[in-house]
Parts: sequence; C-alpha cells; structure tokens
Amino acid sequence: MSDSTDLPASLTSAPIKSLVEPNNCQFTDEFVKVPLIENIPVSKTAYVARFGLPDSTKPLNLSTCACILAGADIDGEFVCRPYTPVSTNADVGTFDLLIRKYPDGKMSQFIANLKPSEEPVVAFKHIPFNVKIQYPFKAPKNLVMIAGGTGITPMTQALHAILGDEASSIEKTHLLYGSREKDDILGKEMLDNWSASHADKFSVTHVLSHEEGEVSGDFRKGFIDRKLIEEVVPPPSAGSDVLIFVCGPPIMYDILCGERGSEEVTGLLGEMGYSKDQVYKF
Repeated sequence: MSDSTDLPASLTSAPIKSLVEPNNCQFTDEFVKVPLIENIPVSKTAYVARFGLPDSTKPLNLSTCACILAGADIDGEFVCRPYTPVSTNADVGTFDLLIRKYPDGKMSQFIANLKPSEEPVVAFKHIPFNVKIQYPFKAPKNLVMIAGGTGITPMTQALHAILGDEASSIEKTHLLYGSREKDDILGKEMLDNWSASHADKFSVTHVLSHEEGEVSGDFRKGFIDRKLIEEVVPPPSAGSDVLIFVCGPPIMYDILCGERGSEEVTGLLGEMGYSKDQVYKF
C-alpha cells in the first residue's frame, strides 16, 4: 500500500460537506472527453485517476452519491463503466476516481495504462438514472453501510455529507467494509482518521476474506455474515430509525439483499426481516 504521504487529498482529507442539487453536474447526457491529469497508485490493485473538467474554473458539481459514466474506445469497442468520484465539490477543475485494476477489466486496465496528456481520451457523461439517494437520508438515527471493494466510493460521498454536517440528525453510522487483505483496503487511512476524529458518530469494521494470521481490533476474518450484521445493525423493528446502504460486487447483492436493480429485499437481509424502505442498493 502507498505511504499515507503519497496518497491524494481525496483519500486523506477531513469530511467536507459540499452539497449540490441534481442537474448541476458539468457532465450532461452527451459524452465529453477530458484529459487525464495524474494516475496515483494507492494499493497493490488500485489507483486514483485524476481527470480535468470541461470548465477548469468550476467544480464537478455532482450531487451526493451520484455516479458518472466513463466511456472510451478500447480495441475497436466502445466500453462504458459507471464510477462514483471520491473527490468532493470543494475541488475545482478536477475530480478523482478510485479504480480497482481487475485483470480482465477493460476500462480499469485502459485507464491504468494511460499517461497524463493534454489530449483527452476518456469521455464522461451524467444522466438522471445516475442520480442516487440524496442527503439528508430520511434522517434515520442509525445508518449502516455494507460495502465491498470499490463499493466504498458512494459510501465515501455519503460520509463526507454526514460527518461534515454538524447539524446531522444521524446519531451513528457504522461501516462494514469487506476487503481481501489489510494491504488492499481502499481509503483505509481516511476511514481510520474519520473513525478517530468522529468516534461518537462513525465506526468501521474491516472484514478480510483472505488475510493470513490473526487479526484484532477493528478487523475480522472471513465474510460479512448474519452474526456480524446482528452485532451492529438495529433489528428490523427499529423501523425508520435504521437505514442500510449496500454497495459492492454482484455476489454481495446476491448474498445480502438481492439484485441491485430490484427494490425487493431478498438474501440475508430479507431473511432477517428488513424491508425495501430500510435497505438501499447502490
């Protein structure tokens, strides 16, 4: 993992509440190419790609937890993938994407191999479908985030809004974050800093599926299961006082709550009795 001094500000900063209403993003429903400014390695398998903006004098102006679509011509095929920036609207002229480099990931490999250049290669757009749940989040007393891998990105946006808002009515936010190993936890330094500086409002449990040796403290070995969920999530009977966010790879949805495109809650959370009003799938 990169030394914390080498990490970009988007993975080390204090929580920043910088909210913008939907329909103000610099990117619209037409793809626009922008230049890659920098590629910054952050773990063995991930990097932060910093891109410029069409108007360098303004921020991205993306609403809370919304994603944008990246598109590029790769090996004769137009490839499109969604990404949620980890930077905030406090940044002017650039935005940061946290990207996991998968062996067979066409877009992640393509961007990883790009060199910073004034010649734009990757295009972006933003459509109404990409607008997600907006802050404030129905004002629950307890918000639980269950994330895996790069599923941490919309959670990061939400945490900026929650922890950066001194008037937030959310009493406690707990993150269950699944990774393979300690050295591959994305944004670990920032999450650790936030759980320390906002200990009364935010806590995190790292769940490691492939870590060797013993773990303790905020770490658990294995996978996010019913026992762990019951430890940190209020029961379904809490009603509107509990809200659960889920974001991660497809298998996480299958196991925990059912496919992302369906409002119906199945899987483990469904078996435990949580309703569609208590579970939000990113």
